[in-house]
Amino acid sequence: MTDLTLDPVTVPPRFYGDMELFGRGAETAALDGVLARAADGAGSGLVLWGEPGIGKTALLEYAVDTAPNVTVLRCRGTRMEAGIAFAALHELLWPVMDRLDTLAAPQAAALRGALGLSRDETNPFLVGAAVLSLVCGMARERPVLVVVDDAQWVNEATARCLGFLARRIGADPVAVLLTGHEDPHVGPWEGLPALEVVGLAEDDARRLVAAAVPGATEDLVDRTVRAAGGNPLALHELPTIDNEPDADPVPGRPGDLMRVGPRLRRAFVARAAVMSPPARALLLLAAAEERGDRHVVHRAGAGWGVDMSTWDELLRSGLVRAPGPRLEFRHPLIPAAVYDGTPFAERQAAHRALASALPTDATAERAWHLAAAADTADEDVAALLEQAAEQSLRRSAGPTAVRTLRRAAELSPDEGDAARRLAAAARAAWAAGDSGAARQLLDDAENLVGERHVARLSGGLRGFLEFAYGVPERAHHYLTSDMAVVEDPRGVMEMGSVAVRSAWSAGRDDLQQQALERLSTVNTSGDPTLSELVPLLRSWWSCHDATAPVAPVAPETVGNLADRLGTRVWGLLPPIPLLQAWGVDGPLHDVLRVQTVALRRRQEITALAAVLVQTAVLDVTAGRWDAAGNAAVEALELAEEVGTENVATQCRLIQASLAAPRGDEHTVDDLTTRVLAASVPRGVRALSANAYWHRGRAALFAGRPQEALDHLVCLSEPGHDAAHRTCALLAAADTVEAAVQVGRLDVVEPQITMIDSWVRRTGAAWARTAAHRLRALVRNGPEAEESYRAALEVPGAPDNPFEYARTRLLYGEWLRRARRRAEAGRHLAGAAQVFERLSAEPLRVRALRELALSEGSRIHGPAGPRDAVGLTAQELRVAQLAADRLTNREIAAQLLISPRTVGHHLGNVYPKLGITSRAELARIDFAGDLRISSVDR
Repeated sequence: MTDLTLDPVTVPPRFYGDMELFGRGAETAALDGVLARAADGAGSGLVLWGEPGIGKTALLEYAVDTAPNVTVLRCRGTRMEAGIAFAALHELLWPVMDRLDTLAAPQAAALRGALGLSRDETNPFLVGAAVLSLVCGMARERPVLVVVDDAQWVNEATARCLGFLARRIGADPVAVLLTGHEDPHVGPWEGLPALEVVGLAEDDARRLVAAAVPGATEDLVDRTVRAAGGNPLALHELPTIDNEPDADPVPGRPGDLMRVGPRLRRAFVARAAVMSPPARALLLLAAAEERGDRHVVHRAGAGWGVDMSTWDELLRSGLVRAPGPRLEFRHPLIPAAVYDGTPFAERQAAHRALASALPTDATAERAWHLAAAADTADEDVAALLEQAAEQSLRRSAGPTAVRTLRRAAELSPDEGDAARRLAAAARAAWAAGDSGAARQLLDDAENLVGERHVARLSGGLRGFLEFAYGVPERAHHYLTSDMAVVEDPRGVMEMGSVAVRSAWSAGRDDLQQQALERLSTVNTSGDPTLSELVPLLRSWWSCHDATAPVAPVAPETVGNLADRLGTRVWGLLPPIPLLQAWGVDGPLHDVLRVQTVALRRRQEITALAAVLVQTAVLDVTAGRWDAAGNAAVEALELAEEVGTENVATQCRLIQASLAAPRGDEHTVDDLTTRVLAASVPRGVRALSANAYWHRGRAALFAGRPQEALDHLVCLSEPGHDAAHRTCALLAAADTVEAAVQVGRLDVVEPQITMIDSWVRRTGAAWARTAAHRLRALVRNGPEAEESYRAALEVPGAPDNPFEYARTRLLYGEWLRRARRRAEAGRHLAGAAQVFERLSAEPLRVRALRELALSEGSRIHGPAGPRDAVGLTAQELRVAQLAADRLTNREIAAQLLISPRTVGHHLGNVYPKLGITSRAELARIDFAGDLRISSVDR
């Protein structure tokens, strides 16, 4: 959020219409800047915020009146419509409905569904894109000004849509202006420039009172200025009200400025008191209805003596306008003051009348009016609210459902019904990503009926919350304990699976076994899909128990099973890394993509973030690195929005996994530091292990095998924060490569043994490839070549293009040392092409250098003291590594030659370059060698 500060310099008075905006020169200058940028073709937005009556609406009117040659779209939020999805958007776009046909078909369909023009599903992402396309399309004709007053009451669906619009208009002539009561540093307007509108200075306040009440006495001006505290609405209204009780507060009494709200309420109630009883009743109905539907207010007032003369009296009061079928209060503070200043019994009667006047299909509005009229528990109203909440959930309006169910619980006569509704509200809050509300609702329900009963009602939600946001061992405790009380078999299976995953995340084999035992007792006889899943879960989760039975299964079977599990697949199946270890992950990408669409449509943000993470992991393996990066960015935004720290951490790990082979070590270090800061204190070893793994890979690809090994061995070190069996297994190929380069054969043998055991247990293609590659690294002669060929010929090995290219690189280097240059060149060129496509720059450079060596190339270029002229390809490579401050031993490890040979090459390099020391190598231009490649030619 960008907070704009006002320059205290004197500025000329500004006007909107015929009225001077006293003391608002700096604010109008800020608005002028937004409008000027739009006129110049650059979009921007501004949120004006401050207390009711402070003058925000007047500033909006100024902008509308002074904006030259613009199309104005405007709406206003209301309290009643705050729970109705897309209500404000309907008002905003109603004047331009004829333009919907200009949109792409999916966008138009989504927007029509949101606006109630069709039964199409209201995908919030498509709705936001549709509004953006619509507004920007109009802006191509002339600038567009979007004005949203009282944004604090705009329904959440519209707020998200408008926030989406306001953050994406930088390149279009669009200005977005919003007003609200609170500082918008968080919420849908986060990130937009914000300007607080404060009370007027005393001199400006006096000038305003004098202009509003010509001829006002000095005493009246003094009393008004003291009471209003700089609030322009109060400065306008208070002087015009005669005989207001207690009009003169005690000078200097603390809290005078905070008394502006109550005083204005009394002021408006006093103004309404001089009206006839029917007109007062009509004013109250209009204030309670809030949506501005004149027809509903008219029907509600039919039994209260309201006739045309009553309407005339109301409109003559100046408090309400009626342009067309809509009712509009002159200022939003007026209905609040009238409503709050009316006795509760009269408000009850108004809400009952409005409920009776609504159409039969307006379930939600009727429920809320009856709820507002209720002063004691009422099961009928509670049930109606619950029905309205169910409709909200079907429309993917989770926050609305949460508010509705909470109110239904308040009106429930029976504690059990109240707890059930609170638990349902907690589930809705969890799905919508509001973990704080979910926890509070669970606490409230537990205070009524106890933890065990709420665990049954909520489907073990407490454990899921802890798994997503907290400590995995604690999540394991909640989930395994609550499995005994939840009745839904699929829900119990999901709890058991997540409990096992919690223990796996913590690296606790003992807790994992406990959860597996609980999982094995679940009765799944009534669900064929679950019955098929249970033995697979037992086998997969017992991955490190060599005595556990193995249930062989084809990857296609897993894909079909995941498809049948629906959008709960992410909670029932093991995490993708474990499925990858078993080699059954192949078909899951398409299944998860379908599930992503469904979760987007239902706005289940928490689950959507989790599924996007799983999809990104699959994309990394399949070589779809750009797609993986995009999915990780989106998932991270969602996870940070709803506060799911564990999911956010996984997103950062995916980004680190892409940065490491691309040579972006700064990003790897930054991301893994953040990961460890989050994962180590909570004991999430699976995440900590991945952080160490990516640090190790970054160092390995950069040619620092010892540093890489220092990170990688931690994955197998008992008691270490990063010790994790699955991660150690998946990282074995990197660990062995680093260990071979530094001569640590004591590390190599256990790793090869571990991979061999896994091959015998699963037959997974990646493990078979890794086993052959690792043997090739420690073998010599024909045996090494046999292992390399076997690694490349494993069925399915090319499905992981990056690792396949790494195998080809290693094989090409071996062939080059065996002086089989033609064969070496073919593998090295193929590897370089893959690395180039993936932007894996360190390995691409390594492959090209090896390719140059295999071709016997020499560097040619203009002579000069600072150019690498006359070096052989091997001498050039040694010189470059030495210039990077690697020692002879480190250079030897990377080039697979002896330190003595390194010294020999350096002895030739120095005289050829006319230098005498390593320090002078840093001043040599080594860029040319990157261009000597048959791949590039």
